[in-house]
Amino acid sequence: MMTVILLLLAGVSLAWPWIKAHYHEFKAPDSRHLAAVALLAAAVWSYASQSPAPTPPPPAGFNLTGKFVGPDASQDAALVAAMCAELANELEWDMAQAEPLLVSGMAFDELRIRTRKLLCKGESLGEKHPLARDAIGAYLDANAGTAGGPMDDTTKRKWIAAYREVAKAAESAR
Repeated sequence: MMTVILLLLAGVSLAWPWIKAHYHEFKAPDSRHLAAVALLAAAVWSYASQSPAPTPPPPAGFNLTGKFVGPDASQDAALVAAMCAELANELEWDMAQAEPLLVSGMAFDELRIRTRKLLCKGESLGEKHPLARDAIGAYLDANAGTAGGPMDDTTKRKWIAAYREVAKAAESAR
């Protein structure tokens, strides 16, 4: 509503010199002018009566909305989503092998570090996005654990689920 009023006032202020010079030429309004005013009033009423679109609810579960900030935020969130999804896939694939390579938390952490270095080309997304780093770290610690020792299938499943949840949250934060 305020936008319409401001636009009308801007139009009148721009046309004011012309209006002042020609106001004595104005005649009584005819039916065409009355129809135009009625249509303009209906448009203003219609615009003013529209309610704004409801804001979508925040995603359920782990949420990274607003944690990636800056000009590269969307790209960085997509990269984190892809990296976490790939780590979950790699761990799941390794679980299905007769002789798994990732048998300890330390081995999985090494894979995570190398993946980050390769995909991020040495750049630290944690330094660029400390809010996301802290939230992801706290989530992984709480849901997957911090042990660096041997990993059984139950522990691996926790890591897979946690990394998939982080990937989903990072994707929705884009």
